[in-house]
Amino acid sequence: MAVEIPPRNADPRGGDQSPGTSRSGVLYAVRQLLRLWGLFARMDLLWLSRSTRDALMWLVSDLVARLAGIMTTLLLAERFHGIGHWSKAQIIFMLGYAMVVGGVLDTLFGYNVKMISRRIGRGQLDHMLVQPQPLWRLILTEGFMPYSQPIVLVVAGALLAWSSTQLAVVVTPLWLLLLAGNLLASAVIVLSVQLGWGSLAFWAPRSAEEITMSTDAMVGSLGTLPLDNVPRVLLGGLLTAMPVGFVAWVPARAITGVAPLFPGALVTLVAAPVFFAVAVLVFRKGLRHYGRVGSKRYSPFGHRR
Repeated sequence: MAVEIPPRNADPRGGDQSPGTSRSGVLYAVRQLLRLWGLFARMDLLWLSRSTRDALMWLVSDLVARLAGIMTTLLLAERFHGIGHWSKAQIIFMLGYAMVVGGVLDTLFGYNVKMISRRIGRGQLDHMLVQPQPLWRLILTEGFMPYSQPIVLVVAGALLAWSSTQLAVVVTPLWLLLLAGNLLASAVIVLSVQLGWGSLAFWAPRSAEEITMSTDAMVGSLGTLPLDNVPRVLLGGLLTAMPVGFVAWVPARAITGVAPLFPGALVTLVAAPVFFAVAVLVFRKGLRHYGRVGSKRYSPFGHRR
């Protein structure tokens, strides 16, 4: 079970009742977030440092698994000097982009927080609900694992940096700002996909786990492919029900110059809050159902203790 850190002014209904003005309330919430991130970062370091051999095996195997996911696209781009309208540098940029998105999500929402269906379907959500912290704050902090993902993010950053120097675009502060904003938006969309589909575990625990494992596999495999020649009907599904196109393809098209920078670089920024709102709506509805019927089973497997 997660370590309990009683806040000074905790609302048992899930909010904060911090004294003073709204500004002091915001500062209090920020301090709590930083405090919890620091706690879970130490827990991650303690877990990783238990054994040097196990730590190296984890870091290397995770990197190999990430590279294996992009290797097919990378080899095709190298063999044919690009794919379709995409040059080799643009393909490498898209692959690095997708790796950064995945690495950031795994850093912030590890330990099955990103795969929320496992927490819900195994009855582990109760561990979070009994904590004297709002549920949203625990979701934002409990999966923080900054020491388990550095190699992936370093390699992904290197791919982005090298390919950026090879692109036929002018790297300006605006371009960098759009890149950072789109990376954040893509991460929000992927998280929304997992949250929305994972919330089905409130009604069908076992089935939802299988569904979200499949959605995660689709995001990992299709998210690193250029989808320019995909039929429109199928492409519509890959941008809505299963929006893998927003993992890297849509933002990378505009940022690398395959498509016009505007409005292409704004599409993902606009789509992210829409997907997030839908996912939160489904999750809240499922949580109300969970409050009435509870969990049908419990399994400690995969829970961070």
